[in-house]
Amino acid sequence: MAAVMSGNCVVCESKLVGGHAGWHSVCTACSYEGAALEPCINASVEAKVDEDAREIGLRQIRMENFRDLLDHIDRLCTPSQRKLLDVGCAHGWFLETAQQRFDVLGIEPDEFVAGRTKSRGLPVRVGFFPSVLDDAEQFDVVVFNDVIEHIPDIRAAIAAVHRHLGAGGLLVLNLPNSRGFFYRTAKLLSRLGWTAPFERLWQKDLPSPHVHYFDRRNLARLVASHGFEQVLSIDLPSVRAQGLLERIRCAGTSSTAGVYVQYVAALVSLPLVRMFESDIVVSVFRKQ
Repeated sequence: MAAVMSGNCVVCESKLVGGHAGWHSVCTACSYEGAALEPCINASVEAKVDEDAREIGLRQIRMENFRDLLDHIDRLCTPSQRKLLDVGCAHGWFLETAQQRFDVLGIEPDEFVAGRTKSRGLPVRVGFFPSVLDDAEQFDVVVFNDVIEHIPDIRAAIAAVHRHLGAGGLLVLNLPNSRGFFYRTAKLLSRLGWTAPFERLWQKDLPSPHVHYFDRRNLARLVASHGFEQVLSIDLPSVRAQGLLERIRCAGTSSTAGVYVQYVAALVSLPLVRMFESDIVVSVFRKQ
């Protein structure tokens, strides 16, 4: 279900204006984009998500990206900074990789997905951040892998991270980039009347849709206003040929023909993608 977007920008407080759909709005001052899409985690609509296809489609690229990301995190941490929290840990792939270097804990609100992850022996608490944490719990690193853009009250989430981070702790945000090639292409196609790719990137009609889209500058501005200093900003590959079809198919929101049209379009564009900004940006911030 989608509502009409209204209100002020979460970054700069400017008035939001209408975007590419009734549920989509943009800030003309700082380029932030928002959506009035309603999350419904743990509701019956989750049957639309094929978790097996999702795992096939996402696992390889996520695992490769996570290894690169952990190298960067490790270099920014001191030897004593070993306690890591993975918010929205999903299938636990980042936890699996990170536990070789850190003392890890995951949080996952999706009861079905969390159950699958816990069954593999990974340390996961079922629920929402930060309510499943004790007030006094502290971490050295808090990571949001493709999660922060799903949280409606993002300011409260960042403030909670600040409270639960120790001195000099790191906030790691791995999220979509509004200046990325695929997102900019989807917006162009939406203007031309084909809305499916744009809705797919916002994960419209899925249990946990995107409600924010940032670029590097407006993201850094938002996080800095909560007592953080940016120490790293990098791109990660957003798509690889292997697993691409399953990744598109797992949403279950398009016809078979539509799935294959999106797949072929994405596949033939891969050489071109490397000439533009990636659709995935990682920004790391240190608590001040």
